Amino acid sequence: MSASAVKSAPRPGMSDAEWKARVDLAAAYRWFDLLGLTDLIYTHMSARVPDAPHHFLINPYGLMFHEITASNLVKVDIEGNLVEPSEFGMNPAGFTIHSALYHARPDIGSAIHLHTVASMAVSSQADGLLPLNQHSLRWYNRIAYHDYEGIALDLEERERLAADLGHHHSMILRNHGLLTVGADVPEAAVLMYYLEDSCKCQVATLAGGRGLYLPTPEVCERTAQQYEHKYPRAGVLEWDAVLRWIDAKGGNGFRA
Repeated sequence: MSASAVKSAPRPGMSDAEWKARVDLAAAYRWFDLLGLTDLIYTHMSARVPDAPHHFLINPYGLMFHEITASNLVKVDIEGNLVEPSEFGMNPAGFTIHSALYHARPDIGSAIHLHTVASMAVSSQADGLLPLNQHSLRWYNRIAYHDYEGIALDLEERERLAADLGHHHSMILRNHGLLTVGADVPEAAVLMYYLEDSCKCQVATLAGGRGLYLPTPEVCERTAQQYEHKYPRAGVLEWDAVLRWIDAKGGNGFRA
């Protein structure tokens, strides 16, 4: 069955726009779970509620990625208050990071934060993400960095997070992991997929222990511009295929 044929309906009183955001966000959790890009219960992805821009959806604190569904996502406001009753809370560090982004950037509709082995390794390397291959060149001179301040429990860090992200769509959190944002879940999630892949490739390349062959700065810049101007926004072409893949793997319970 194709992803387009698998339907689910919003709860009574919920808008179609919110339900779509919920389904896409729950799908992102299932996708990254199937890829093994989890850290038990401690990373988090969110989506702004399209027709209530001061509210966002985030994973219930205590559930693993494979347990998350469209219905059990927690809805909170930018001040951290639950908008609807839930038996779950939210990760306090998750609130710090995601509320900072939605407050500072009205264009952000989704944010993805992961810490995997590869991303933590690259985040701890002084040179950050290197222009080693076609995937990583998407971010040539187009990625932000935020210095590690400890677990993100201090709300005062929100201003520094937002300032360091600036206008970018991706950020390496030093000694911590990765962050991507997008206009919607598909954009943020697909960017994360390729950013994580770039980190895996860098770790593998450096482990080879030989000299590096890098493209010229001119070719690096040209390739980054090709991504910007010659290809659709991340997620536009890929997302339906991602949903079909999740369904094929038996993970379509996220629509519940």
